[in-house]
Amino acid sequence: MGTDLIFRIVLIVIIFLISLVVAMYSTYAERKIAAFFQDRIGPNRAGPWGILQPLADGGKMFLKEEIIPTNATPFLFIVGPCLAILTACIGSAVIPWGQKMVVGGHTIDLQVTDINVGVLYIFGVVSLGVYGVMIGGWASNNKYSLLGAIRAASQNISYEISMGLSIIALLMLTGTLSLKEIAEQQHGANWNVLRQPLGFLLFIVCAFAETNRTPFDLPECETELVGGYHTEYSSMKLGFYLFAEYINMFISSAVMATLYWGGYNYPGMDWVLAHTGPAIGPLIGTVVLFAKIFLFIFFFMWVRWTIPRFRYDQLMDLGWKILIPLAIGNIVLTGVVSTALKHFGF
Repeated sequence: MGTDLIFRIVLIVIIFLISLVVAMYSTYAERKIAAFFQDRIGPNRAGPWGILQPLADGGKMFLKEEIIPTNATPFLFIVGPCLAILTACIGSAVIPWGQKMVVGGHTIDLQVTDINVGVLYIFGVVSLGVYGVMIGGWASNNKYSLLGAIRAASQNISYEISMGLSIIALLMLTGTLSLKEIAEQQHGANWNVLRQPLGFLLFIVCAFAETNRTPFDLPECETELVGGYHTEYSSMKLGFYLFAEYINMFISSAVMATLYWGGYNYPGMDWVLAHTGPAIGPLIGTVVLFAKIFLFIFFFMWVRWTIPRFRYDQLMDLGWKILIPLAIGNIVLTGVVSTALKHFGF
C-alpha cells in the first residue's frame, strides 16, 4: 500500500470523526445559544457547564428500544436513516481543507480527492440526500410522516434550482468546477463574495432550505406534522436523521466558506507561510477555514432562534417567484459586467 493511499485513508477517517464530533457538539451549541437568546441557562448537569451533554444524549439514543411500527415497511424503514447519514458524510470528500503540507519529506494533500467536477459532485450528493427523507417518511406508513416526506421532496426541487442558478454566475467568473481551483483563485483576500454578493445571498437562503433548517423546516414542522418524516422513529434511527441534519449544516458551511469566503485563504497568508514553513502554514489555513465554518454554523443557529417558520405557500412562493428570477437576473448581470470589463481591458 502506497504512502499516498495511507495518508488519504487517514484523512478520510479524520474528516469522518470531525464531522461526527462537530454534529455532536452542534446540538450542545444550539441548546446553549437558544438558552442565551431566551435568557436561560441551557444544559448544565452532564459535566462542567453541561459539556458532556452530547455524550449523554448519544448514550440515550443507543440504549433506547428499537421500535418498528406494525404497518411499516421494515427494510425501507431502516434504509431511510442509513441513506440520510451516508449522503451527509460523503459530501466532504471534495472539500479542500487546506493547502498541501510537507511533513518529513512527504507531501500531504488536505483533500480526499480533487475531481474536476467537484461542484457537480456536491449537487449530486445533495440531491440524493432527500431520498433518505422520502423513503423514511413513506415506509413509516404514517400520514404525518408522508406529508413531511412530500414537503421535503418539493422543497428540495424548488430550492435546488435557485441554488444551481446562483452557482452558474460564480462559475462564469471562475471558469472551473473544481473546488480546489476555486479556493486557489481566492488567494489572500480576493474572495468571491466581493464579486458575487447577490449570488452568495441566494446560495445561503437555499442552503437553509436544503438542510431543512428554520425558517424552512417544513418537512418536520412540529406544530403541524408532530415530527414530520421521522415521527415514527426512535433510538439510533432517529439519531441518524438528527445527526444527518447537523452534518449537512457543517458541510454546507464548508462549501459556502470555500466557494464565496476564500476557504483556507486569509489576508497576509503569504507572509505567514514564509515565516511558519510548509508544515505549520497550511494548518493555520485549515484553522481559518474551520473558524469560517463555525461562524456559518452559528449563523444557522442564530436564524433558527430569531426568525419564525414560513407557511408552506410562502416557502413555495419565495423559491419559485423570487429566488429563481433573482438568480437568473444575477446570471445576466454577471455576463454583462464580465463582457464590459473584458471589452475595456480590465
